Amino acid sequence: MKPLHLAALLCAVSLSSAALADDILVQSTTSTANSGLYDHLLPIFAEATGIQVNVVAVGTGQAIRNARNCDGDVLLVHAKPAEEKFVADGFGASRTDLMYNDFVIVGPAADPAAVAGMDDVQPALEKIAAAQALFASRGDDSGTHKKEVSLWGATSVDPANASGDWYRETGSGMGATLNAGIGMGAYVMTDRATWISFKNKQDYKILVEGDADLFNQYGVIPVSAEKCPSVNIEGAQAFADWLLSDDGQAAIADYEVDGQQLFFPNAPD
Repeated sequence: MKPLHLAALLCAVSLSSAALADDILVQSTTSTANSGLYDHLLPIFAEATGIQVNVVAVGTGQAIRNARNCDGDVLLVHAKPAEEKFVADGFGASRTDLMYNDFVIVGPAADPAAVAGMDDVQPALEKIAAAQALFASRGDDSGTHKKEVSLWGATSVDPANASGDWYRETGSGMGATLNAGIGMGAYVMTDRATWISFKNKQDYKILVEGDADLFNQYGVIPVSAEKCPSVNIEGAQAFADWLLSDDGQAAIADYEVDGQQLFFPNAPD
């Protein structure tokens, strides 16, 4: 009987390993891809688990829509209210804080709205509006765009009234919006990680930073197998668990560009 038990055990292990070894698809915000974070993390994860991770990097809104259509195994984005609704609607198995950084407003050295050095974002936005200085918005329902809209909402300004005038909506990702904004001399709100990694800075600098309202939290969500039976739940959970583990959190903290840490792990203990 012992050889039979051993054979059954080896078969079970083999099946489990095969399930875990399948590729998984992550629907992701663009900043984690544009910053190079996945290039750093995924080889470490693959070496530890044998699981290959494929990433679709789009705005958070689109990533959530894709995951609702069961196109993906894991969601990694940065718009907490939308993430919590995704889970509440049954599409996410669970949502956990993963890491954070912050948003900043960058602009040209000429600084036509005179906002350089400000650490209170709403008055800075009001000064940009009062000066009718160009402001380039992603306008794409991304996590960055959602945050920007919420920040304008706390001011006395509705930038939609100036759409196409001083307020320019690109409908593009962060890198493309930065390129467009720099090309037209506009202020741009961006996550710090993308800005640090961005190569076409020209004379642009960070002008507004340090406000608690610019906090940028990322979350990780395995897609629910109940809503999406085709999901690779074992692989998805393995990836989420690794990101939240001491090893994954250390790998996130270790990632730097030009000597600057881009993301700060804050998974719950």
